[in-house]
Order: sequence, then C-alpha cells, then structure tokens
Amino acid sequence: MTGLLLAATTTAPPNPASWIALAVLGWLALYAALCALWPYRAHGHCNGTGKLRSPGGKSWRGCRGCAGTGQKVRAGRRLWDAMTSRADTTTRKKR
Repeated sequence: MTGLLLAATTTAPPNPASWIALAVLGWLALYAALCALWPYRAHGHCNGTGKLRSPGGKSWRGCRGCAGTGQKVRAGRRLWDAMTSRADTTTRKKR
C-alpha cells in the first residue's frame, strides 16, 4: 500500500515548455478555424468601409488597397490557398 502512495506523490511537476507548446498549438488551431470560417478581415486603411475621403475632404473615393470592398484576405487563408493550389498543380495529369 505504501508503494502506491509513494508513486502517486512523487510525480514530476509539469514542464513550462510543454505548456507553452500546448498554448501555441491551441492558438494555431483557433486561427485555422477562424481562417476557414471567416477568410476576410476588415481592411485597415479604410477601416472596412471601402471608401476614403478625397484629399480635398468634400467627396469620397474608393480605397485602392481593397478595391472598394472593405475586406482583405487573412494571412493564414492566403497561406492555405497557396499550399492547396500548389498541391493541385503538382497532382494534375500531364497530356
């Protein structure tokens, strides 16, 4: 009986590096889900409106960075699209 108590009480403390690695993996999983569900984010220059004030300040003009949509593709989604398009081109049959 004392062997079981001794084995239960002498466990090593958790390694901080493993907690950090687990947190990073969790963040990556959440970011991957975010990129899959919402591939676009608000464009920073126009704050997601798609338009900017003209230099004179009297009229509006379209944002050139997002082409007037107010949205920009997330970096993770851009990386995913690049990886999948490369995989599609390498597995295509040659004629």
